[in-house]
Amino acid sequence: MEKRRRKQMSEINVVPLIDVMLVLLIVFMITAPLMTQGIKVDLPQADAEPVESSDEITLVISINDEGSYFISLGAEDDPQPVPLERIQEDVSKILNQNPAVPVFLEGDVSINYGLVTDLLSTLGEAGAQNVRLITRPPVNSN
Repeated sequence: MEKRRRKQMSEINVVPLIDVMLVLLIVFMITAPLMTQGIKVDLPQADAEPVESSDEITLVISINDEGSYFISLGAEDDPQPVPLERIQEDVSKILNQNPAVPVFLEGDVSINYGLVTDLLSTLGEAGAQNVRLITRPPVNSN
């Protein structure tokens, strides 16, 4: 009696991999919109043209309703409060490395105007020439 050798199957079963990928896709689709920036700022309303979004890294300086300053470079998850003196140092270092980084300022609508002017002055001393203010569009009450 002759014994036949069985040929090994050289196929990969990808069905379980597809199942795992679909589950991960659904999880990320659900959780991505829930992720928000860590600083709660109630922006003032202004009728201004929106800035075209791009993929470049942006530097965002925030002032919350308690008057605390925050620095976010790119997509930082949980920025910590920073004293005004350190903002000048950090912004200066960032702009020395990459002078093309756009600088944005967002301030809560309820803060003292003096905090904004102090921050703008500090950013100017750090070398930020064109600081853009972040606002939200006005609500039309028709």
